[in-house]
Amino acid sequence: MNNGFATTDARLPAYARLRDTLAARIAAGDWTPDTPIPSEARLAAEFDVSVGTVRKAVDGLVSEGLLERRQGSGTFMRAPSFSASLFRFFPMRDSDGAPPSIPQSQMILRSRAEAPAEAAEALGSKDVIKIVRLRSLSEVPVLFEEIYIPQARFAGFEELRDTDFGPLLYPVYFEHFGVLVRRATDEVSFGRATDTVAQQLRIKSGDPLAVIRRTAFDVEDKPIEWRIASGSAEGFRYRSEIN
Repeated sequence: MNNGFATTDARLPAYARLRDTLAARIAAGDWTPDTPIPSEARLAAEFDVSVGTVRKAVDGLVSEGLLERRQGSGTFMRAPSFSASLFRFFPMRDSDGAPPSIPQSQMILRSRAEAPAEAAEALGSKDVIKIVRLRSLSEVPVLFEEIYIPQARFAGFEELRDTDFGPLLYPVYFEHFGVLVRRATDEVSFGRATDTVAQQLRIKSGDPLAVIRRTAFDVEDKPIEWRIASGSAEGFRYRSEIN
């Protein structure tokens, strides 16, 4: 008997199979960050397991960052915050010295395209939607971004209304396509500004750039976005803590 588990490998303990089943439900969009998941008692009854088994499965998802417990409210799907994560590499203060919570975003392009080799390799597909954005702090351009997302996961993205977009893309991915970004990896390198990038960032062609390549993954650890973000190397900073 598989108890309705998504994973049917009997060699796995019940809590591990339940954990995989709950993770699949999160990936399918069964729950949102604003609605608590069913109680441990309800899940135990649904899957015919003990409350202890449910608690262990949920504990695993909490430790992995997919769920969070809110005191007095229940257990909710956790939506990672990437609001200004790329900006940890660059100065982040407005003219009054206060750090902005979310940088401004200007959409320059969004259309179907054939992915460049690096993006195609990261996403496993050449059929993509290309997004070009300029991100600014206090009206000063800081990052020029070229973003690629797989057409198969985001069909119709290029047809969304301008009013559907805010300063962040990840909420749009989730609200319109049910795709939740769980994690992202950033790789930093350096280069020189092309004419196009220099014009957008208001710097000189050939000026030094800090270049950040990001691959973002969904809750099933499948790549769903590849982007290359370029900013002036002046003021660039990198901090690492090793324990």
